[in-house]
This record gives sequence, structure tokens and C-alpha cells, in this order.
Amino acid sequence: MIKSLKIRMAITAVVCLVALYFLVPTFITQIPSPWNDYLPKEKIHLGLDLQGGMHLVLEVDAEKALESMVERMSADLKESLMEGKVRFRKIERANGATISLELTESSGKAALEKILNEQYSDLEIASATARDSGTLIGLKIKDKRAVELKKLTIEHSLETIRNRVDQFGIAEPEIIPEGDNRILIQLPGIKDPERAKNLIGKTALLEFKVVDDEASLDEALKGNIPEGDIIAYGSRIDKSTGQKGSQPYLLKSKTLMTGASLETAKVQIADRYGEPNISMKFNSQGAADFDRITGENVRKRLAIVLDGVVHSAPVIQERISGGQAQITGNFTMDEARDLAIVLRAGALPAPVNILEERTVGPSLGSDSIRHGIMATIIGTILVILFMIVYYRLSGAVADLAVIINIVLILAVLAAFQATLTLPGIAGMLLTVGVAVDANILIFERIREELRTGKTVRLALSTGYDRAFITIIDTHISGIVAAIILVFFGTGPIKGFAVTTIIGLLASLFTAIFITRVIFDYVMQNFNIKKLSI
Repeated sequence: MIKSLKIRMAITAVVCLVALYFLVPTFITQIPSPWNDYLPKEKIHLGLDLQGGMHLVLEVDAEKALESMVERMSADLKESLMEGKVRFRKIERANGATISLELTESSGKAALEKILNEQYSDLEIASATARDSGTLIGLKIKDKRAVELKKLTIEHSLETIRNRVDQFGIAEPEIIPEGDNRILIQLPGIKDPERAKNLIGKTALLEFKVVDDEASLDEALKGNIPEGDIIAYGSRIDKSTGQKGSQPYLLKSKTLMTGASLETAKVQIADRYGEPNISMKFNSQGAADFDRITGENVRKRLAIVLDGVVHSAPVIQERISGGQAQITGNFTMDEARDLAIVLRAGALPAPVNILEERTVGPSLGSDSIRHGIMATIIGTILVILFMIVYYRLSGAVADLAVIINIVLILAVLAAFQATLTLPGIAGMLLTVGVAVDANILIFERIREELRTGKTVRLALSTGYDRAFITIIDTHISGIVAAIILVFFGTGPIKGFAVTTIIGLLASLFTAIFITRVIFDYVMQNFNIKKLSI
């Protein structure tokens, strides 16, 4: 303990002033303009249960990610077999994440194994069946690699969703993994739950494909789709009626480029009609690829496809350098902004399904705040009255320490922009009891010393010294237990644990340090013969 009373008083004053400094925005709504530049801007963030918002549990379909990966591998393997002059009849993705390949020559299997070892180490031959026409080969991703890819898919999905939510501008969201393939999302204070849900769940796979204008679209719509082509749809506006309809496109199935090369995307207003569109800029590699793709496909239409929907298919008039592109469409401003957000954050590696959805209204949050604050106030008042009745003026000193303890908890929450939840309020109420318990322990020790005939000053000093170790032990035990809850708990449990840790640390400071400063100040400046305890 610092011996100098002036230094201890200065420390106490500085701590209390700093705490009040961080709490000014929370309790004072209208701050005079000259002070605005010097005071913090952040208030205490309220959790989902206090201010309302959205609770989502998403399931990541990692199996679909594997299937998409196998689909791409199938297309790449087809080109590798053709380059290696390995004769085959067909190659396609079969059920699930497997590839079916029919070789027409007996020597083809050895050549296939060589290609797999050199270029496709993730694939292995799962089955081989001899037929009159050749050999039917079944390929799959190696089991160990499949597990790794699924885990990476969950991690990538978590990071992508977190980036989208951060750019959406939601304060203190909670986005954490839950189980093997689920993600828990809590968005406090969200005003438009449906918009947020669409933003989070959009896959946002951006692809560039060439439109096949040489084949007949009408024949393709009848079911005669040329090999290597697919049918995709976009929207169109009938200029005479203004109604929105669907427009089919016949596209080459090969994706020339994806949004993985995207550096940024932002909303721009078209000069002619005043409608928003999305301006995209690619990174250096993407710019080089886009330059090559447009150069190789001059006079052809390049479709910009997002999640399987064609947004535009402009004719490439000339090679486009600089890595710039645009997505045009009949967007509202909110739709354009959300699309720019998901493009910047990147595509989800796999589709996500909403398993659980709850929306907490602001009125329910207001009731929770009112009841929680009321419980805290009533509990604190009862504790204060008990301490004054039982320990008289010394009890009033303990009550002052309890009030400072609550102020310190709120100040730390505001300073670190932590979230206050209903369980957090329960944690505050718990620490009020712990703080009072520490003071009771000290006072009972002082009473014991006074009964032995010691002077007031000596009884105070001995009482604090003897209670010190016990108080430290109980507080550290509580802090350790709360730390375990922080690491292994989720949601409400974590909020309770964080507030409890802050409260216990504040309780140590107020019970051992601040009350001692008050008693030492009184002993030094007043001739106290008898202690009111």
C-alpha cells in the first residue's frame, strides 16, 4: 500500500474523474459544442436483449462447396485429359462430390493416374469398373482433404459474414461459430431485419461468361441445349408497359473470371437516367485477366452473372484495359449499396440456410432495461440501508465505495465499447453484493481489534491487513471462474462473465483502496476517539 495519503487521494480522484469522463456521452444527451471535441463520442452499447434486434442461427452447406469445387475440377480435368491426349467418352460430376469418367482405352487409367498425381493431388480413384466400351472411373476428393476443405469453408463463411455486417454499420454485432457447421449472429439495434437477412444470406458469386449468340436460343429453350452451354435468366423492363419480366440467355458454361479478383465495388449514379449502378475495380491480376478476356472476345457479349442471375450482357466493342467494369440493373439505392457491400466482402464459399430466426422488438428491450435497472436500484438501496443501519457512518463509507464500484463498471464498458446485456446487469448486481461483502469482512476485523482494546488508528490498520489476504483470495477465485466462462460460454453467459470480471476488479480497488483512503483522511484530519462502526 502506498504510504503517502496525498498520492492515494490523487489516484482516487484521477480514477473517478476518468470514469466520469467516459460516461458523459451515456448520461448527457446534449453536450455543449465547445466540449464536443474533447469528450468521447461512444455511449455504452446495449445488447440485443436491451435494445432489440435480430438473432439468427445459420447452417453452412459445406457439402455444396465441395460439390462446386468438384464441378470446377471436372472442367479442368477435362482440359487436362484433352491436352494429355487421353481418350474418354464423357466426364461429369456425379452424385454428391464425385466425378464420373468413362475412358475408352485400357491404357487410359495409367495416364489418368499420372495426371492426378501431377496436377490433382486432392483427387483419388474411388472405383474402377470395366465395361465393353471402356472403363468407368469414379473420382472423389480424399477424405482428409474433404474434412479440411469443409472446415475452411466454415471459417471463410464466418469471415465473409463478419465483413458484410461490419460494412453494414451495426455496432457490436456478435458473430461466432456454433457446433461444426453453424454460425450464431446477433445484431442489436437493427432497424430493417429483412434487409440485413438478405445481405447476410446472399451468396454473391460474381461470374463473367460469354453469351453464345451462334446457337439458337429458341432451340435451347425447347430442351436442345448445345454441349458446353447453359441457360440463365435476367430481368428486363418492358418500355411500353413498365412491367418487369424475365429474359433468357444462352451462355457458355465456362466461367472466364470470378469476383475473387475484385478489389473494390462502389455505388455510382448513372448520368443519363439517375439510376444507381455498381462500379467495380479489379486488382492487378484481375485487370490483366479482364484485359485478355475482352481482347479475345471483341464483338461478343459478355454476361455479368451474380448468383446465377444475368444482370447485364453488354457487347465488347474493344479491349478494355484498366480493370474497370460496371453492373447495371434496375436497382434501388439500398439494393445497390447492399450489392456493393457483398461484392467488397466477397462471395460466400457455400450457401447458408437460416435454421433459427428471432426478432426482439424495441418495446421488449425497453421493458428489460426498466426491470433490470429497477432490480439493480432496489437491490442497491436495500444494501445501502442495511450497511448504514448496521455499521452506521462506516457503513456510509462502504456505500460510497459501492456507488463508485458501479460507476467504474459502467465506465469500463463505455471505454472499451463493450456491450451491456441483461445478464450483464445481473453481473453488476452480483458484484455489488461481493463489494459489500468485502467491506463487511474488513469491518468485522476492525470490530474484533477494537474489542481487544486497541486504538482506533491501530484497529483500522490491523483490520485491513488481516482482511486483505481473504479478500484477494475470494476475488481472484471469482475472476478465474468468470474467465473460464468467457472462453467457454456464449451469448448471455459471456456477457455475465465479462461484467463480473470488471466488477470484481473494481470491487478490489474500492473495498481495499478507496475506503482505506477515506478512513485515513478522517484519522489524519480529525481527532477521532471512537469509530462509528
